[in-house]
Amino acid sequence: MKVIFLKDVKGKGKKGEVKNVADGYAHNFLLKQGLAVEANNTAINTLEAQKKKAEKEAESELEEAKKLKGNLEALTVQLLAKSGEGGRLFGSITTKQIADELQKKHKIKIDKRKMELEEPIRSLGVTNVPVKLHTEVIATLKVHVKEQ
Repeated sequence: MKVIFLKDVKGKGKKGEVKNVADGYAHNFLLKQGLAVEANNTAINTLEAQKKKAEKEAESELEEAKKLKGNLEALTVQLLAKSGEGGRLFGSITTKQIADELQKKHKIKIDKRKMELEEPIRSLGVTNVPVKLHTEVIATLKVHVKEQ
């Protein structure tokens, strides 16, 4: 019996796949548990429509990420911090502080976990912070730390 998997089933198939499985297995397990539906014309058409919709959504997300990349690379986030001799900060600037400042000053909300800063900023000056907006789009945000 041909079925379309609605959820991942270990060892049998992934969500959205159309596979041929034993009739008993399909009736007694997959269909009863709601893990799959019988692959008839209606179900196959629905699956294709869902795949097209998902492709369009992914494409629009990528376009949005590219737009946001352009906006971020044009900005410079300025933060104030206390520093000692040689421009060393008493504390450090974290991704949370950068994200909060972006939200406050520029109305751009970015999750702090998307900023790929190896270690917190501990000195005055400009630092380039990579921001992963999408699997294919990485923007570089300039963070300027000034003396308070």
